[in-house]
Amino acid sequence: MQDLAHAAAMSEEQLRQIMGFYGNDVWHYIYYLTKSADIADDLAQEVFIKCFYRIGTYRGSSSFKAWLFTIARNTVFSYRKSRFFRSGFWGGVQAIRNNEPVRNSWPDELPGTARSAEMEYLGNRRTDEIWSIIMQLPDKFREVLVLDLKAELSIQEIAGLTGLSPGTVKSRLHRARHKVQEKLRGMES
Repeated sequence: MQDLAHAAAMSEEQLRQIMGFYGNDVWHYIYYLTKSADIADDLAQEVFIKCFYRIGTYRGSSSFKAWLFTIARNTVFSYRKSRFFRSGFWGGVQAIRNNEPVRNSWPDELPGTARSAEMEYLGNRRTDEIWSIIMQLPDKFREVLVLDLKAELSIQEIAGLTGLSPGTVKSRLHRARHKVQEKLRGMES
């Protein structure tokens, strides 16, 4: 997306390509911040509208994905400050509704082998348990962990997006992972 750096405008076709390429990542990030699929739907649309009209502000100093996530983060925080949010209409946790396959924690299969239905079920169940635990983390830990695991942003990109120092990002990632591991051990006992 470097061709969009310093662009004054973008075409509708470019916007469609960007939405196709980054749409799921932006939606998931907003979902993990808000814990609401309906709100994620609405705010993700708003993010891409802002992207379309504000492309002139993208300078290419960060990755395009990090720039989009900055817009998403600011949009969520603006939403939280809105009268609608303060009125107590904030929804509870909802199931993720997309059909994207969930990345699981099982190692890659050996060549020529396939996972059994039972192994597939157990792997998906374990992944669901891990994401359930992540969703229960305090915001400051959940956000950096989602940006690391789901969005696959670098420490520097997370630091730039959140306004935290790289050391603070590393510390929060370490503490978030430790909290998830503790909860998983508690579930296994």
